[in-house]
Amino acid sequence: MAVGRSIVVNGDLGSGKSTVSTLLARRLGIRRISVGDLYREMARQRGMTALELNLHAELDDKIDHYVDRLQGDIAMSGERLVVDSRLAWFFFRDALKVHLVTDATVAAHRVLGRPESSVESYPSATEAHERLAERSESERARFIERYGADKTRLRNYDLVCDSTRATPQDIVARVIEALSAPPGGPHLFIDPRRIHPTADRAAGAGPVRLGYARPHFFVIEGHRAVDAAVRDGRPLVRAALAAEADEPVDGRSAEAYFAGQPVRRVTGHRANYR
Repeated sequence: MAVGRSIVVNGDLGSGKSTVSTLLARRLGIRRISVGDLYREMARQRGMTALELNLHAELDDKIDHYVDRLQGDIAMSGERLVVDSRLAWFFFRDALKVHLVTDATVAAHRVLGRPESSVESYPSATEAHERLAERSESERARFIERYGADKTRLRNYDLVCDSTRATPQDIVARVIEALSAPPGGPHLFIDPRRIHPTADRAAGAGPVRLGYARPHFFVIEGHRAVDAAVRDGRPLVRAALAAEADEPVDGRSAEAYFAGQPVRRVTGHRANYR
């Protein structure tokens, strides 16, 4: 049995969890467990799609209880693992908790490019976008109701990486670094082209600090570093989280403060994930 800190990888469909977790397990020489694979097998056995099983789980808590008991037992085993799961961060208290984000349109195209199955298939990128969002919100509402755990809150994690243009190898390198980094996260590595400027803040030269109003990132400090990363074509820029959700920014919640800020559409190259 491998000894050391486990790594749990969370993120919505199309964010690259499977690819990154597989590479991580191979790099570290430890076992990988995918709760998503288990969930899809449960859907297949019931003749359902993954979305249908999610919606069914809102009414029948036996499904979540089974999966969660399994995750709890695995966490208590003490084995060092890489776990691909959207709720493992809640059960694996001492693990390195990694959250992957990506542009929603990029995620839809990635999922659309996968082999079709009876559990998960989409006729178009538009429908993939809509059904992935519906499935994610179904999970989020269920997790909040049953556990008081919001999977979209970035402070639940030690490391947040944006896979929109970064390669799987880029993400794995950041995770390996984080294993030996001092506590004090979340540490963010975000695509600079997906970080929006804030009109009422002067361009600063200091470290990058971001505000988060789901699903958008905004510069609070460090405009110059973000601009330089965009000019250089870098897929990631290091940042700290300044505020999210109901946390204050100039006397208002982050959500309220950033609601009036303009956002720009991100187009162009995207990294390939399975």
